Amino acid sequence: MRKIIAFTHATLDGYIDAPHEWSFPYANEEFQAYGLEMTLPAEALLLGRVTYEGMAQAWPNRSGNPFADHVNSITKYVVASQPVDTTAWEPSVVIAGADLLDEVGRLKQADGGDILIWGTGQLTDALAGAGLLDEYRICTSPVIKGGGEPLFRPASAGTVELVDTKIFATGAVVHAYHPASAP
Repeated sequence: MRKIIAFTHATLDGYIDAPHEWSFPYANEEFQAYGLEMTLPAEALLLGRVTYEGMAQAWPNRSGNPFADHVNSITKYVVASQPVDTTAWEPSVVIAGADLLDEVGRLKQADGGDILIWGTGQLTDALAGAGLLDEYRICTSPVIKGGGEPLFRPASAGTVELVDTKIFATGAVVHAYHPASAP
């Protein structure tokens, strides 16, 4: 069975929006090596429509390093309830929002490597609530933003179990958690 791992960047005070504005100073060579190690076993990305559309503007133009080349080569599954231009970042497949749990359940049961989710939101809430999410990996940057989009929403409520911690010389920390139960 494939693992579904949600990875996201967060500020110390728990906000996730506009990570390109505050997380890059903490993405040194050590962190990039960690990202590559986490990404290489993945054979798919599972993204919400908004995240996919943002990533599709930048990632197809990145190449020439093992991380970008791998990310660009794997299948991107886009969860959307409205049309999405999947030609922007191929290979990409749309999963209708109404079919999310059934389709992701089938993907999880299929042979293959891990499935990564970049970001947290309604997608991770739904998967965690259905018992399909295996792990949260949250990279906390030593930044206090003071407001923005929160890392978790009320639908995220539940108990998690800490399974790993990685501290980087820049001050960033990745905590890995397994969802344990509902509150």
